[in-house]
Amino acid sequence: MKNMFEKKVYLQRRSALKSKINAGILLFLGNEDSPMNYKDNTYHFRQDSTFLYYFGISEPSLAAIIDLDEDETILFGNEMGIDDIVWMGRQKTLAEKSADSGLTKVLPLDQLDTFLNQYQAKKRAVHFLPPYRPENKIKLANWFNIPIDQLKEQASLAFIKAVVAQRSVKSAEEIVELDRAASLSADIHLMVMQEAKPGMYERELAAKIQGAALASGGNLAYPVILTVRGEILHNHYHGNQLQDGQLVLNDSGMETALGYAGDLTRTFPVGKKFSPEQKDVYDIVLNAYTHAKNLLAPGVRYLDVHLASCKMLAQGLKDIGLMKGNAEDAVQAGAHAMFFQCGTGHMMGLDVHDMEDLGEQYVGYTDDLVKNTTQFGLKSLRLGKALEAGYVLTVEPGVYIIPELIDRWKAASQFTEFINYDKLDQFRNFSGIRVEDDFLVTESGSRMLGKHLALTTEEVESVRSSAY
Repeated sequence: MKNMFEKKVYLQRRSALKSKINAGILLFLGNEDSPMNYKDNTYHFRQDSTFLYYFGISEPSLAAIIDLDEDETILFGNEMGIDDIVWMGRQKTLAEKSADSGLTKVLPLDQLDTFLNQYQAKKRAVHFLPPYRPENKIKLANWFNIPIDQLKEQASLAFIKAVVAQRSVKSAEEIVELDRAASLSADIHLMVMQEAKPGMYERELAAKIQGAALASGGNLAYPVILTVRGEILHNHYHGNQLQDGQLVLNDSGMETALGYAGDLTRTFPVGKKFSPEQKDVYDIVLNAYTHAKNLLAPGVRYLDVHLASCKMLAQGLKDIGLMKGNAEDAVQAGAHAMFFQCGTGHMMGLDVHDMEDLGEQYVGYTDDLVKNTTQFGLKSLRLGKALEAGYVLTVEPGVYIIPELIDRWKAASQFTEFINYDKLDQFRNFSGIRVEDDFLVTESGSRMLGKHLALTTEEVESVRSSAY
């Protein structure tokens, strides 16, 4: 199982980045091991995605600089000592790993301080990205005498924009990895759909997902969302027992050994069939999904894809009596957010929410399209900008019935011209439905990544009919 691309990939990536920023030092901080309860008992290590993108080395306690003025790239890190070898076994040396990345200069990690002090003494600009790990925040605060709560605003905007522009457009080798991640994720979803049955606990299915992700040679791309409480958007609780008549929402994806994510969602009945009401709502969600995916193409704003998908949801909900009035007016007012409180999709790649650490305004929006809304629902749309060939993103509309939201809006007489509260009260315990696939924007439109996974109610019921 390979864990790096060919050397030329990293050389080309760094060369392209250097052409976008005129001068100064680019500072890259890798991640550290993170202890769970004491120093040597750590969480699963995951390298910083930007470091992984430009250097490919998945190992803790690394840093790198690209000196744009001197045209020099240096990796900072320590070779394994005898204690490391005793406990971890002999592995590839750091020098060997750096050579695989096309690097020729490797220095001990403690020398990074000296270099940064020299740069500051000479008044040279050091560009860094917004940190998200506390240990890296502390390092940057100490090196540059910046209060921790000001680091984000002091990060280099030129560096952020250059990285976002480059990482947003996926190369051929990245698309191979993303196809693989989506296909393996589809296999895992099918397995869960086949093995779920009444009486099981959510945790049993979540364990199967995690085991299959590890067996694939990778890992989970994010914590498993496997729940009969599908109205809870990011529900990581797995203690409920599956009962006939309920729906199971499975939002899970695997990450390849090179770090690329899959992100799929399917909703299926605990029993063998959807109820009539469940089928009605599922078809509304599926229609919105189909409409959205068919709009994907270069030049199309994802904001418009989202709004079009929301209108399909509103019209479908009106058709079954849960909404009323004009669907377009309802979406413009934000009334549809009673049922759909989030965005229709997000960018994806080395991160399941790609580059979210660099800032939503720079990743999902542009200088010409600034996200300036506080409207409930729309404020949670992570991606709004015009699409380009090479972008990879999700399409994931849903309907979520949240009793607390019903009670609050009903008590405030909110959107009574669009929401049929009397009918909605009959759906209080419905839970939620989401469907989601991953898409590559092509020159002429888009294509779904990975393999087909049961999607229509007929296909899902066909899988469930032989499940137990």
